[in-house]
Amino acid sequence: MTFLNHERPLLTVMLENEIPEDVIRKIRNANCTGADAYGLQVESLKPEYHNPDIYRRIIGEMQGRPAYVTNYRFKHNTGQSDEELAQGMLEIAKSGATLCDVMGDMFCKHPEELTDDPAAIKKQMEYIDELHGMGVEVLMSSHLYKFAPAERVLEIAKEQKRRGADIIKIVTGADTMEQQMENLRITNLLKQELGAPFLFLSGGESKLHRRLGPTLGCCMGLCVYEHDALSHPPQPLLSTMKTIRDTIDL
Repeated sequence: MTFLNHERPLLTVMLENEIPEDVIRKIRNANCTGADAYGLQVESLKPEYHNPDIYRRIIGEMQGRPAYVTNYRFKHNTGQSDEELAQGMLEIAKSGATLCDVMGDMFCKHPEELTDDPAAIKKQMEYIDELHGMGVEVLMSSHLYKFAPAERVLEIAKEQKRRGADIIKIVTGADTMEQQMENLRITNLLKQELGAPFLFLSGGESKLHRRLGPTLGCCMGLCVYEHDALSHPPQPLLSTMKTIRDTIDL
């Protein structure tokens, strides 16, 4: 299983539920409706379910599809240190994860989620090496949640790549249609200049960007099986993403 070197972007169904039964229900439905991969957001699970037996049970339901996992600071992880989150991710990696998300400001918070602290960067790179040594792929994520010019997006992307990430993930924003169109241009620019798989997303005015990003070069498309109280509203439905990906050929 891998998130790398696929001919088409992987339609990755994000899973944000508090109990395993709800996660598994979504997986079973999405297995039948075109999901290529899954994104398990462990921070959404209640703490009593943060254990290897639950992780293996959930990943097993994916039936061989790659598993992208996050273990972010918020939701049910609120209050944990980055060191605790890192150890938790190692447990998830041992339980069958394919791709582990390392926050770009892990070990030293930064407003653009890309630390510039030398000691923290060194620690990140050692941590990424440890994950690679376990046989998993690594995505580094930087959530800016605001519009950023192309130069800054490329700078962040190249720095994530330098730190050892297999996949670069950057989330910016767009307040206007003009900014959204610029984000589409930046997506194409990343494809031309980065030389690494990437996932470039935005919030705000983002419907076109989230739906067309995979067509323009993103290595995956984040989507949801259904919209419920816990799903991330900007993420499009799997059915929508499948139609777009399979019918637009650039």
